[in-house]
Amino acid sequence: MNVNQILNEKGNEVHSILSTITVYEALRIMGEKNVGAVLVIEDNILKGILSERDYARKIVLKNKASKDTYVHEIMDKEIVSVKPTDDLDYCMDLITNKRVRHLPVLLDEKVVGIISIGDVVKSIIELQKNTIDHLDSYIHGTKA
Repeated sequence: MNVNQILNEKGNEVHSILSTITVYEALRIMGEKNVGAVLVIEDNILKGILSERDYARKIVLKNKASKDTYVHEIMDKEIVSVKPTDDLDYCMDLITNKRVRHLPVLLDEKVVGIISIGDVVKSIIELQKNTIDHLDSYIHGTKA
């Protein structure tokens, strides 16, 4: 299974913001959309990503005010991304080793979706379940 198959299953809707809005406004948007991260896209170029983790670590723990801080001040500019053709093992390797929870999906530098650690884990579990079902039917001589 690859990233494109995950996007086909979950959809490729992307929520994005501008870096010039306040962190408070970004959090409000994240709450409305019920997402844990938003991409910062300007002029169709991915500039960064803002997550709940960024808010917790860079605003709350530093005793800053979200209404007085702009997204560009705390967003993660070092973006770890994947391509639609990348496989799940590669995605899990990135998530584990780069310690990220969200992976923007880029095709020719254009954002075509975003996947999360939850999407990757769910897909891996589904693949394992299918393998188990197939092996079970093989052992018992029934059709899966």
